[in-house]
Amino acid sequence: MAADRGAMNAPKGRPPALFPLFAAIDTLPGIGAKGQAALAQMRIERPRDLILTLPNSGVTRRRIARLAEARPPETVTVTVTVGRHHPPTARGRPWRVHCGDDQGGDLTLVFFHPRRDWIEKQLPTGARRVLSGKVELFDGLAQMVHPDHILREDEPLPPEFEPVYPLSAGLTQRSMARAAEAALERVPDLAEWTDPQVLATRGWPGFTEALRLAHAPGSARDLSPDSPARARLAYDEFLAHQMTLALVRREKRRARGRPSAGDGRLRRAVLNSLPWPPTGAQSRAVGEIAADMAGAHRMSRLLQGDVGSGKTLVAMLAALIAVEAGGQAVLMAPTEILARQHARALEPLARAAGIRLAALTGRDKGELRGQLLEDLATGRIDILVGTHAVFQKDVQFHDLRLAIIDEQHRFGVAQRLELSAKGDAPPDMLVMTATPIPRSLALTQYGDLDLSVLDEKPPGRQPVTTVMISDQRLDEVTARLRAALDHGARAYWVCPLVEESELSDLTAAEARFQALRAQFGDRVRLLHGQMPPDQRDAAMGDFTAGRAAILVATTVIEVGVDVPEATIMVIERAENFGLAQLHQLRGRVGRGQGASTCVLMYHAPLGETGARRLTTLRDTEDGFRIAEVDLEMRGAGDVIGTAQSGLPQFRIGDLEHQAGLMAVARQDARALLENDPDLETSRGQAIRALMWLMSQDEAIRLIGIG
Repeated sequence: MAADRGAMNAPKGRPPALFPLFAAIDTLPGIGAKGQAALAQMRIERPRDLILTLPNSGVTRRRIARLAEARPPETVTVTVTVGRHHPPTARGRPWRVHCGDDQGGDLTLVFFHPRRDWIEKQLPTGARRVLSGKVELFDGLAQMVHPDHILREDEPLPPEFEPVYPLSAGLTQRSMARAAEAALERVPDLAEWTDPQVLATRGWPGFTEALRLAHAPGSARDLSPDSPARARLAYDEFLAHQMTLALVRREKRRARGRPSAGDGRLRRAVLNSLPWPPTGAQSRAVGEIAADMAGAHRMSRLLQGDVGSGKTLVAMLAALIAVEAGGQAVLMAPTEILARQHARALEPLARAAGIRLAALTGRDKGELRGQLLEDLATGRIDILVGTHAVFQKDVQFHDLRLAIIDEQHRFGVAQRLELSAKGDAPPDMLVMTATPIPRSLALTQYGDLDLSVLDEKPPGRQPVTTVMISDQRLDEVTARLRAALDHGARAYWVCPLVEESELSDLTAAEARFQALRAQFGDRVRLLHGQMPPDQRDAAMGDFTAGRAAILVATTVIEVGVDVPEATIMVIERAENFGLAQLHQLRGRVGRGQGASTCVLMYHAPLGETGARRLTTLRDTEDGFRIAEVDLEMRGAGDVIGTAQSGLPQFRIGDLEHQAGLMAVARQDARALLENDPDLETSRGQAIRALMWLMSQDEAIRLIGIG
């Protein structure tokens, strides 16, 4: 019956041996409508989901021969003789049952709200019972509240280490364990898909054996991500995921690209106009991009760089390759402020190259927009900078060769596939991020892309002195700020909220602006996302030109804002920001010749998490090190933002603790596809079964295409 119901729902091609694992969850014993609803809350809808839901902790049950051996509070398993029952004498009182052993030991069992018929049937006076539960002392007497197990002497004893499953309301440990056991019975004998060398080196069991061991841990050590069974199963998840990304990558590379090989004249003109040469990392990245663009396959590359590593120049040189080849390029930014900032920063470089660059955002309307679109469609605009408004239907390019997506760590694999589908010959794609991502997450999030990393800072970048200071010393901070401003400095002052909220005591940008305005007069401007665009532009323009010396802002300035003369960054209530965000904000200073300072102002007392965040930032400017600490502290989903990112939710794999396995899986997946492109060898066939098992349906479709 279960297999039939699974077969009806199976996509074409799923191996019949897997049908029972893809049947409805209520085909398992003991799972009715209520159990099904409770499991659905945990994303468990099929037996396959259940076998990949492992115990998350365990209880050690020490077996003792007599009650005197118990060391309260501890969980024990012991055989007793049931004595007298003491039903509750008043409402709300518990039901008590006295028990004893052959050596004169006493134990009182305590039950709240039990049914009389149930308790008398479970514990008939004079009967021998095996009890397992936590023994505690109450008024000097041993008691056990609601034993976990009440068994007859002929029933199997609970294990000395009993696994504990995650639960949702309506489920019990017993029902979960029973359902998991039944689901494991359905696991067929599958051919091995893991590289034999990896198995041998790491001492991993086979898949079915790993499942059995992981569901029946013998000790707390077996619950560790490093235990052979769990590491093996995590690797299986990572391998299926990396196979999907490798197939997506292959699909993109097979997409008909148009070779764009430039002659270098525009790039030379730009480089000659710069005060210093590009870094080795910048030159290497441009070389990798140029080689990709000149190839027959479409480029899909991620350019990852720390704050201030010079991504903008690399993006411009990449765009110029497209223009040298007779085409156009587009640079997309996530916000209007950043798009206009990019356009301002790139305009002098475009002038040096003698080409036309234009900006298009949702704000552009009417005749101006119409003229701009006409120029774009006829090829009079070489490089377009804009927000995602550039993908509206009426925006037509004459010959788009390169699409650059900036700061899109919220742009998942699925969205990139969607973008790839646009046009007859989709443009080469360069994805840029200034948010350093730990390598394990970069492989997970961007595994379908080739990676270029900018790990050097251009010669002009100054180190930033970072200090932590309590907000009780606010007067001291403003006094030092006044002295710095008198010597021509410019400062950002970042606040976490826009207006006072009854729910929060965070200082608002509006209030801080008024307070600083009272002290510093007309030298202060305010910038936040809820202001009308023209007011935002005016505030930013005054600060950039030096007409204003202090810019009070929200995190709207987090990314991309570039004012080399700004040397001071004050971040108020810094403990409330994420590490990556603090690192980005600090990156707004240290861009010019002057020595720069970042002041992390916190509200005492600092919690442990806040203190670790701020001291990490104070002690290092290495964005990749900061990202690793952020990952340790917050977890993968929070670092990238699971909801927006397309980051997969692994059931067993743990990116924080098993990052190394992801890199091995990526290498293995790519090598396998190179040697067996159609997955037709015996290992290739086994990998197909893994893909079905891990529900990588998109990948299976691509195998078919391949």
